[in-house]
Amino acid sequence: MASVVITLIGDDQAGLVDAVAGVVALHGGNWDRSHLTELAGKFAGIVLVQVPDSSVEAMLDELGAIETQGLLAITAERATATETSGTASQVVLELIGQDHPGIVHEISHVLAMQNISIEELETSVAPAPQGGNLFIANAVLELRDGSDLEALRAALEAVAHDLMVDLDLIVD
Repeated sequence: MASVVITLIGDDQAGLVDAVAGVVALHGGNWDRSHLTELAGKFAGIVLVQVPDSSVEAMLDELGAIETQGLLAITAERATATETSGTASQVVLELIGQDHPGIVHEISHVLAMQNISIEELETSVAPAPQGGNLFIANAVLELRDGSDLEALRAALEAVAHDLMVDLDLIVD
């Protein structure tokens, strides 16, 4: 079986997931993981499917046909397994604070400087009880062997103070 990552974006309308899922099923594929959402009238997503090796090219061609119909802009590529040396652990980052530009940049910069990988990131903006908007972020971070959790915590707390946000690191 081949792993294929499919990204898609298009104007939101009924039947978009059905169109992609139908092609995957037609070629004997299995829908593995996905994150699909509507944002500002656009439908966007990323999907990981498992497809028999002999069916990958035909599935990719048929996904291209959906794109030429103008329903979605689709990118599909075979995934390559990446080996990490040693073991990795996951940490959950929860952040909340008054919304303002630069929060994601500052936090992601700290993570990059600490050589921490972001496995998942979900953000939203919600009305704040005292007025304005709250920025909310939840992330799953991958700490590889040699990662210093306390150094990460200190670096994040320093930037959280500057950004005036609250954050928690939750270790499994």
